[in-house]
Amino acid sequence: MGSRAGTAGYDMSIVFSPQGKLYQVEYAFKAIKSGGLTSIGIRGKECVVVAGQKKIPDKLIDPSTVTSIYKITDYIGCIETGIVPDAKLHVSRARQDAAAFHHKFGYQIQPNFMAKKVADYAQLSTQHASARPLGVSMILIGIDDDLGPQLFKMDPSGAYFGYKATGAGEKEQEATNFLEKKFKSNPQLTQDETIQLAISTLQNVLGADLKASDIEIGICTMEKRKFTLLTESEIDSQLTKLAERD
Repeated sequence: MGSRAGTAGYDMSIVFSPQGKLYQVEYAFKAIKSGGLTSIGIRGKECVVVAGQKKIPDKLIDPSTVTSIYKITDYIGCIETGIVPDAKLHVSRARQDAAAFHHKFGYQIQPNFMAKKVADYAQLSTQHASARPLGVSMILIGIDDDLGPQLFKMDPSGAYFGYKATGAGEKEQEATNFLEKKFKSNPQLTQDETIQLAISTLQNVLGADLKASDIEIGICTMEKRKFTLLTESEIDSQLTKLAERD
């Protein structure tokens, strides 16, 4: 109890502790890891990919109803890591913002602006005690007409950055270390290479060979521009290619 005594009273609301910390926000970061899942985002030359584990918590659940990957607009998608109900709120807000933007300006919201909107919402709960920070990390992908494939990560503190590749969740650090090694040469990855790197990152950090039913993958390509989910058979063929390559 000794170490907690100094922090008592500072961790229940959005008030700085004597060390300048917001405990509520730090607990939100812990909640992201507590889900036990890991997600990956990777930007290739002509595409951008999000991939994550698909764990079915109960044998009786219909697997097609369990997902961490969400479509925000036809052109933007994301993977959410952390507390599932928080993720649903995160996504529904983002969808409302995207629809309002489209209605007001007559064209689709760009990925970087969508990322900023999501991060701005998160930042509000670091100022006001009326709502707790959401315990989720969003990795968002899309194609920008001028900038090409885009990848952003937003966290509960309201910070967001663009990435070449990133991870979130329980094995975030291990995934980051693995991807940093792979990206030393700043490779211009093809579509297949991008997907396979996402799968091999997951397999590496989890220390297990994953089946197609254990993985879900969302992708945006320069060719189609639309956000789509890979089918189980498409993931299976990528796993086969990856095994043959190794």
